[in-house]
Amino acid sequence: MKPLPLLIDFDGVIRLGDVPAPDAKEFFNFIDKKRIPACVISNSTLKTSSEIKEFFHNNNIEFNIPAITASEAALKYARDKYKRVKVYCIKSIKKIFADLLVEKNPEAVIVGDLVDGWSYDILNQIFRDVYAGADFIAMQKNKFWKPDGKNLCLDAGSFISAIEYATGKEALLIGKPSSIYFRTALKILGDENSSFYMLGDDLETDITGAQKIGGKGILIFTGKTKSLIEVTEDLPAYTTNNLPEVIKILDGLY
Repeated sequence: MKPLPLLIDFDGVIRLGDVPAPDAKEFFNFIDKKRIPACVISNSTLKTSSEIKEFFHNNNIEFNIPAITASEAALKYARDKYKRVKVYCIKSIKKIFADLLVEKNPEAVIVGDLVDGWSYDILNQIFRDVYAGADFIAMQKNKFWKPDGKNLCLDAGSFISAIEYATGKEALLIGKPSSIYFRTALKILGDENSSFYMLGDDLETDITGAQKIGGKGILIFTGKTKSLIEVTEDLPAYTTNNLPEVIKILDGLY
């Protein structure tokens, strides 16, 4: 019987702040040893999959599995649907959309995170194009995140919600918890309709999103979610405190 794919969240799971999570090296060695079909996914619109791989390489951790970010999933979607788009995100990510970019009359407006580059002028630019009829695409809609691993900051979703309210148009979400993203990652592993395991730290975007389309969630308490107090629905299939505990769970599944 073919082993189920494993999707692994990046921030809050295998990277904490600016450093690899404790025992990340042992975790990836286990993935390799067991030959688990795995893919790292990230709602970050600040990095490409190449940068994720480089991060682990620079920290002397072998990384031999595929990865895809929400920005790359958005690019795949845009190339299938459009010829003219406007993109709002940091410069290093915007350039991967180079062959689709226009200055006026876009078919779609695609929004990622601008970190500290958000402004009233930029929000108005997005608002005007979407209000005029352009499709509205969100690379991700995270409400907040911890860029330094400690302090919460507003993420792209907070600004996207403002545009949705002003235009009355809901953005099409590409990143987690959208099924588009999970299916895109699963397709890389060979079967976009497969059942799968999802290892993540966010109960809403990682676990609930995956379980709504037939995945089984493995919630780790090293990032956003610290406990399951008051959670009554969409409980994860497994909960764990750290990567060594994840290894024990996976060892019983594969």
